[in-house]
Amino acid sequence: MKTQIPLTQAAHSHHTATTPTARLREEHEVILRALALLERFGRALEAGEAVDRDGLAWLRTFFGTFADRCHHGKEEQHLFPALERHGMPREGGPLGVMLREHEEGRALVRAMAQGEDRQVAEAIRGYVALLRAHIEKENGVLFPMAEQLLPETEQRGLLHAFEAVEEAVAGPGVHERLLAELARLEARGA
Repeated sequence: MKTQIPLTQAAHSHHTATTPTARLREEHEVILRALALLERFGRALEAGEAVDRDGLAWLRTFFGTFADRCHHGKEEQHLFPALERHGMPREGGPLGVMLREHEEGRALVRAMAQGEDRQVAEAIRGYVALLRAHIEKENGVLFPMAEQLLPETEQRGLLHAFEAVEEAVAGPGVHERLLAELARLEARGA
């Protein structure tokens, strides 16, 4: 028989959250910080100013790795299927909207990597607006629904599944390195 681990002990050291939705909200805060930086890059490109191309490339990698493969991966591989098992339809409701927006975001991140500065700035503007609205919907609508639908035992299992996603996508220590680099870019005023 497996020992039940209280939710408060399930979080990794870089997480303080004790529920899966709190963990995802924590990650939203990090993503919002990165979006603020990305928005500055976009405004500089629109104004024809020089930008730190390495910093911009790093942000694209951050959004592809942390926001998409890790954060959205947790939602798509674990949270959304759990909600479906508890009666939330995949199409025609919040899950369908979230999945479509994840795909839109992926396309915009790809668009940030190609084209003239004006086109890159346009993709940045679209991505920032999309993700801010997306986060608001998840925090305000989807996550409260999940908290009501999912029993504590399933929430505990989701926290463990989320940790497995982090290990598979990023590996040991990558989360911390991403946060450190984000803080460095913020401090530079990139």
